[in-house]
Amino acid sequence: MAGYLTDKDKGKCYGCEACVQICPKSALKMEEDDEGFRYPILNKDLCVKCNLCHQVCLYENMPVRYGKDKYVFGGYIKDEEVRFESTSGGAFSAIVDTFCDDNYVIFGAESKGLLVWHSYITDKKNLAKFRKSKYSQSKMGKSYQQAKDFLNSGKKVLFSGTPCQISGLKAFLRNTNQDNLLTVEVICEGVPSPLYIRKYEQSLKKKFGALIESIDYRYKGHSFLGHHKWDFEIMRTTVMMNDNKKKVIEKDRWFNPFWYIWLKHLMSRPSCYECLFATTERTADISLGDLWGVHIYCMELYGKNGGSSLAIANTEKGKSVLKKAEGSMYGHELRFEDALRYQGPMRKHIEMNPKREQFMQDLKSEMDIEDINRKWADKPSLKLLWQKYVWGNRQKAFVWSIRNRK
Repeated sequence: MAGYLTDKDKGKCYGCEACVQICPKSALKMEEDDEGFRYPILNKDLCVKCNLCHQVCLYENMPVRYGKDKYVFGGYIKDEEVRFESTSGGAFSAIVDTFCDDNYVIFGAESKGLLVWHSYITDKKNLAKFRKSKYSQSKMGKSYQQAKDFLNSGKKVLFSGTPCQISGLKAFLRNTNQDNLLTVEVICEGVPSPLYIRKYEQSLKKKFGALIESIDYRYKGHSFLGHHKWDFEIMRTTVMMNDNKKKVIEKDRWFNPFWYIWLKHLMSRPSCYECLFATTERTADISLGDLWGVHIYCMELYGKNGGSSLAIANTEKGKSVLKKAEGSMYGHELRFEDALRYQGPMRKHIEMNPKREQFMQDLKSEMDIEDINRKWADKPSLKLLWQKYVWGNRQKAFVWSIRNRK
C-alpha cells in the first residue's frame, strides 16, 4: 500500500520518524502542520531515490507482530515511593530493574515544559525522567540509530515508547541482531494535538506572566482517604513566575476540559483514527497500561495502593523478563480475555468524532482556551459526580475490603 511519502495522506503517517533516521542523505526532516502534528518533508535536491524511506514506512511494510500465547499480569511494584512516582503501578520500573542488570542503556520519553523527546540513560538511578505518561508525541531525534549503535556494541537495550514508535524502531533495525533488545510499549489511545496545551500556556502567561515548567497529567496527590488513583483525578501544572517563584495549579479530572475534549476524540493525530496497531497483535515484547476494570474482576488489586499496572508479555523474551520482575511486585496472572474487555485500544482504533474538523478550526483560530473549553468541554453529569463522591469504584472497593478483611 502507498504511504504518506507517496500520496501525502496524513492518515497514513504515524510520525514515528523511521524514514527520517534511515535516510543516508538527510533528505527528510520533520515539520509541523497547522494542527501541530509533525510529518516528514522531502528535500528533492538531496534525495538519491534509494527507497530506504519506503522500506521502513510502517504503512507500507508492517513489522512482525505477535498475537498468540500471551502472558498477562496485573499488579503493582512493592516499592511505595516508585509506585507513587509512576502513572499506574510501577511495572515499567520493575521490568527495568530486572532486564537492566549490567552493560545496559534505557530509552524513553522525557519532558521539560511543553517539550517531549526521546533520550537514553545509562544508569537506572535516572529512570524517574521516563516515568509518568506524557500525553504528547515525543520527538524521536536519533534514538533509533543510537539504539542500533548500542546493540552493535554489545549492550543490552531497553526501548520504550508507543506502539508505532516501537514498530518504527523495529523497521529501522531491519537485520540488526536484536537478541539484547527488549521493547516495552504503552497501550495508547491516540496522541492529542500540542496546540491545545500551547493555548493553555498562553492563558497562564496572560494571567500570571508564567510559562509551564512541568505537567503531571496523572498526579497521585494525597487526600484524607489516601492516594488519588483510578480516575486519574488530578492534572498538576507547575509554572515559573516572573519573580522566579513556582506556582502549582491543580485541576480535578471531572472538571478538567482537557480530558473531556481528548476522550471525545476531537484532537487526535489523523493516523490514530486508522491505527493499525490497535489490535491484540503487538510488535513489542511487553505491553503496559492501566489495569482498567480492576474493581470488577480483581478487586484485591484496587484501593489505596496508588495504582495497578496491566502487563502483557507478547513474546517469550517478554514473558521471561516479566515473570522475573514479578518478584518485586504484588499481583498475579490474569486471563487475557478479562483484561482485553477493558482495554479498548487493544481491540480497535478510536473513532473520529464527526465534529473534529470544527473543533480543530477553533483550536487553530485566535479563540482563547477558555472559550474553546466553554464551547467544547462537557460539564460532569450528576451520574459521574455520584460515582465520584457517593457510590463509585472507590467506595465499592472500600466495602469489599471490609467484607474480605481477615
